[in-house]
Amino acid sequence: MLTKRIIPCLDVRNGRVVKGTRFINLRDTGDPVELAAFYDREGADELVFLDITASSEGRQAIVETVRRTAEKLFIPLTVGGGIESVQFMRELLQNGADKVSVNTAALQNPTLIRAGADCFGSQCIVAAIDARRTDAAADSDPHWEVYSHGGRRPTGRDALKWAIEVEKHGAGEILLTSMDADGTLNGYDLALLAAVTGAVSIPVIASGGAGTLEHLYDALTKGRAQAVLAASILHFGTYSIRDIKEYLTAQGLPVRPVS
Repeated sequence: MLTKRIIPCLDVRNGRVVKGTRFINLRDTGDPVELAAFYDREGADELVFLDITASSEGRQAIVETVRRTAEKLFIPLTVGGGIESVQFMRELLQNGADKVSVNTAALQNPTLIRAGADCFGSQCIVAAIDARRTDAAADSDPHWEVYSHGGRRPTGRDALKWAIEVEKHGAGEILLTSMDADGTLNGYDLALLAAVTGAVSIPVIASGGAGTLEHLYDALTKGRAQAVLAASILHFGTYSIRDIKEYLTAQGLPVRPVS
């Protein structure tokens, strides 16, 4: 079994890390550079840096902040926010990112995924999918719609079909966020996770809803995610990376030990 990854997420707005519930009611949680260095020391496996208002504000991620964040890390860094071209992907990679996360621009132009994969390799391209359960979906037959622009605009795209499409275009990984569960601390959307992981062969990172250690375990087992993203439970000190890894190890899941 592949080692499961624990990935803190830094949602960045105006140069500060924020965290909200269902993509709204954002609270300041710290400086991205300081938090990145802290999670690196704590034993995180990777870090995700998302400039959450870049697309909605029609601009690119803050490169200087990305560079300063990357300088503090010895673990892989994924960066997303307003990435609309291969040229900007290259700039982020040259400034310390190991992977780039595309969302809104890829929805508008799916060939961006293939172009990035051709230039830098699929391992560098993460397709971020923000999905919300549709009002008409019953528990017995759920459907999820993809949203763009930091969760602000419905696209009419089915999340499961879009996940299959991004893999075909060359994405090496999917960052799957449940907008319904995000920030609620009530657990990941396991039905969404299981549907996507069952439809694609590339790794899926579970995002949105972690509140307990059991939630992380469920995402990695019932949801079949290869990695879990966490924000609230880490930023507010509910659990440490060590707490998470010791728990998962005790449950029989392989993780990289904390030194």
